[in-house]
Amino acid sequence: MTLNLATLTAPTSAVAEAYRRLRVNLMSADKEQPLCAILVAAAGPSKDKPQVVANLAVAYAKVGQRVIVVDCDLRHPAQHTLFNVPAAEGVTTAIRNPEAALPLQATELPGLTVLPAGPNVDVPSDLLASPAMARLVRRLATEADVVLFDAPPVTVATDAAELATVVDGVLLTVTAGVTKRDEAQRAKELLDQVGARVVGAALVNVAAEAAVREYLAA
Repeated sequence: MTLNLATLTAPTSAVAEAYRRLRVNLMSADKEQPLCAILVAAAGPSKDKPQVVANLAVAYAKVGQRVIVVDCDLRHPAQHTLFNVPAAEGVTTAIRNPEAALPLQATELPGLTVLPAGPNVDVPSDLLASPAMARLVRRLATEADVVLFDAPPVTVATDAAELATVVDGVLLTVTAGVTKRDEAQRAKELLDQVGARVVGAALVNVAAEAAVREYLAA
């Protein structure tokens, strides 16, 4: 079954090209400082953010990069659905059983695997802020060229800010017509407060004719 992602279903489209441009910009940023573990987080609530993570992962995989998508949106996980992989084990499993093999799920794309969210936990932010999560990030970074972390909205939960302290960079997503200017500014402030390295911003859900400007990376 073909995954319903623009980078796969419409690889010659302007949208797919926008993801490739974002990949190029992020890889350019990598020349200044290693950028293996990348957190992708929306400024505010957004239904588009999981697709950004998944499509960016495909864009990396298409050029031969070993990619792991990690679903750290433990409240509303979506990556297992987008990639059509089992979700019984994942991030929470790996944190609780650090000596076990990582429950990575293969996808139909060579070199692209997914670590789903895993079983529910009572307080996701506490788990993501634990030393065990930091160790998991380091472990994952040894398994791939690029590790993309899907996180909850920055202004809604502390999860993204906690994760931002243990990754190499943060890509902030902003949804056209939904994210308010103040909300985006507040998200940037919250990330700055924890010393996060914000490597770019992605503007999503823009009009089709402006798709080539859909993603803006620093």
